[in-house]
Amino acid sequence: MSEALLTEERLREAVAECSRRLHRAGWVANHDGNVSVRAASGRWLATPTAVSKGAVTPDQVLVLDADGKKLAGRGQPFSEIGLHVAAWKARPDAAAVLHAHPPSATGLAVAGVKLDVRIMAEPVVSLGDVPLVPFAAPGAPAVEALRAYLAGADAFLLEQHGVLTLGSDLETAFLRLELVEHLARITLAARAAGGARPIAADVVAQLLEGRRKAGLGPTAAAGGAAGPASAPSAPRATVLAAPAPGLREIIAAEVARALRGG
Repeated sequence: MSEALLTEERLREAVAECSRRLHRAGWVANHDGNVSVRAASGRWLATPTAVSKGAVTPDQVLVLDADGKKLAGRGQPFSEIGLHVAAWKARPDAAAVLHAHPPSATGLAVAGVKLDVRIMAEPVVSLGDVPLVPFAAPGAPAVEALRAYLAGADAFLLEQHGVLTLGSDLETAFLRLELVEHLARITLAARAAGGARPIAADVVAQLLEGRRKAGLGPTAAAGGAAGPASAPSAPRATVLAAPAPGLREIIAAEVARALRGG
């Protein structure tokens, strides 16, 4: 088996496992949610439609072209493939896209409430911002609504819909989705105590600068301007491994530096 085929086989397994993780976490139900990841030669692997994310197996994973058209596989692409294609084309630095309906974050989305990352230091560094994408009808209108926000963020609340995250690999996209849901739960819990209070604006600015210096987020990847970055030279093989060594330490160090005021 060639190295390219071996990589694609591993990616099939990773997509299926990521799909099942979404289901185990309780972030999808019925046929909700979808997963895609970049493979070799511009091909993409994605979960099929009409299959529970808790039951996806590697042999069910579809192979798609860069426009979302099926090249191989037994099932059919999901109806929201346009959201993924828009992300693939707007953000060549992102090699994975996840869409799910985690209850707390989706609760905010269906209420039309933006998730404020500024209530804690770590999410400011880890996420930067989580835009609330205005609701639009499924299909082309929803794609156009999302497209306007893709260059500036890695996680999005889709109004009346759910959550979408991007990552350099599946694990990064999954962790961003996990953090969005965790922060939404904290936000809702804080309401019982009078509501969450944002960190001071000058500290937030320092945290965002630390995020940029740490190489996190689309703005940093694009060299300081919001927009797409250069595409990776090859798909990452360790798509479900732990985050890059030192990433948590970088975040912790930048948070501590900002809170010290320098």
